[in-house]
Amino acid sequence: MDYLKLQTNNFFLKGKINITGSKSESNRLLILKALYPNLINIKNISNSDDTYFLKKALFTTKKVININHSGTAMRFLTAFFSIKKNKEIILTGSYRMQERPISILVETLKKLGGKIFYEKKKGYPPLRIIGSNLLGGTISIDANLSSQYISAIMLIASQFKNGLKIFLSKKITSLSYIKMTFNILKKIGINVYWKKNIIIINKNNILKNKKILIESDWSSASYYYSLVAFCKKANLNLKFFTKKSIQGDKVITNIYNSFFNVKTFFKKKKLILKKKIIKRKKKYIFLDLNSTPDIAQTIVVTCAGLKIKCFLTGLETLKIKETDRLKALKIELFKLGIKSIKTNNSLLLNNFNFKKKNMYIYTYDDHRMAMSFSTLSIIYPISILDPYVVSKSYTNFWIDLKKLGFFFKTKQL
Repeated sequence: MDYLKLQTNNFFLKGKINITGSKSESNRLLILKALYPNLINIKNISNSDDTYFLKKALFTTKKVININHSGTAMRFLTAFFSIKKNKEIILTGSYRMQERPISILVETLKKLGGKIFYEKKKGYPPLRIIGSNLLGGTISIDANLSSQYISAIMLIASQFKNGLKIFLSKKITSLSYIKMTFNILKKIGINVYWKKNIIIINKNNILKNKKILIESDWSSASYYYSLVAFCKKANLNLKFFTKKSIQGDKVITNIYNSFFNVKTFFKKKKLILKKKIIKRKKKYIFLDLNSTPDIAQTIVVTCAGLKIKCFLTGLETLKIKETDRLKALKIELFKLGIKSIKTNNSLLLNNFNFKKKNMYIYTYDDHRMAMSFSTLSIIYPISILDPYVVSKSYTNFWIDLKKLGFFFKTKQL
C-alpha cells in the first residue's frame, strides 16, 4: 500500500488555491440536467470521482452500472433510473457500497410505483431497477438517517404526474443538504414549497433556460481552515466562494472564528483566511453537527492538534459513510496518543498525550480521513496510507498543498 509522508517548515501559510465546484451541488444539477437537458447550462462542475461516476452513469448504455464508492451516486441514480420508462439496469458499487443501507429510499420509491429489486442482501445494493411511470402523491419518510434519500426523491418529483407531498418524520439530520436541494430546485424554476416538516413539489415540464455557476466546495475549504488554525500566520486566498452560499458547511467560518482564531474575509467571490493573534485559547468546545456532519472529522483533528477538549454530537450518520467514521476517528486518534469516548452519535476528546514518532494514518477508503489528518503535518509528523483516496471529492488536494510549501515522500509499505 502506498503512503505519503508529509512535511513542511512553513508556519506562514500564503498563496492562492482554486477549488473546483461543490460535488454536492454538481451531482444534484447533473441529475436535473439529465431530466431537463436543454434548459440547464452548468459551469465549474466538480472534478471529483463522485461526480465523474455519476456523470458517466447518466450517459452509459451499459446494463450494469458500477458507481464504485459514491454513495451520492447510488442514491440519486436509484431514484433517477426508477422513472426511466422501459429501461432496466443493475446498479452496483464497491464492496463497502454494498454494506451501506438503502432500504428507506427503495421502499419509498416502491410505494410510489417504482420497480426495484435487491440482487443480493435485502436492503442493500446491488439493485435491479426497471424504469416506470411514477404517479407521485403523498409519502412519509424518516429524516433521521440520510438526507440523500430525501434529496434523491425531491430531484425527480417534478416528473411525477401528480407531483409529490413529502412528510418528514422524526428528527431531520443533515438538514443543510435538504435545503440545498430545495434551493437548487427553486433556482431552476421548479414549483417547490417547504413549511415545517412538509415539502411539496409540483409537476413541472416548462422551465426557462438557466446558466448556473457552481460555487466551490466548502467541505474541501474546511481543511485550509484547519491548516490556518495550526500555523502562526496566514494569508490564504480560496476561490470561488460567496457570502450567500447554499452549502451548509459554510458554518465553518463561524466555528473557526469563534474557537480556532481563523478569520474569514470575502472579496470578489473569494475567501481570504487569516490568523487572529489571541493569547488565550479555548479549553473546551461543544458543537452539534447534525446539520453538517461532513466537517466533523476536520473539527475533531483540529481540536486534537490544538489539545482542546471537545464534545461533538449529532454524528449519527457518520456510521454509514465511506467507513464508520466515528470508529475510524477513535482508532487513529489513539495511535497518536489521544483518548476519546465514542457513542452512537457523539465523540468526546479529553486526554492528549501525543506520541513523538511519525505515525501512519489509515484512511479506510475514506477521503475525509486522509485530508483531515493531513493538516496535522504542520505540527506533527504524519504519513497518510492510501493517499489517493482524496480523489473521491478533491482530486487536486496534494497538488494544492505543494503550492503552500508542503513536500512529500511517496513510498510503499
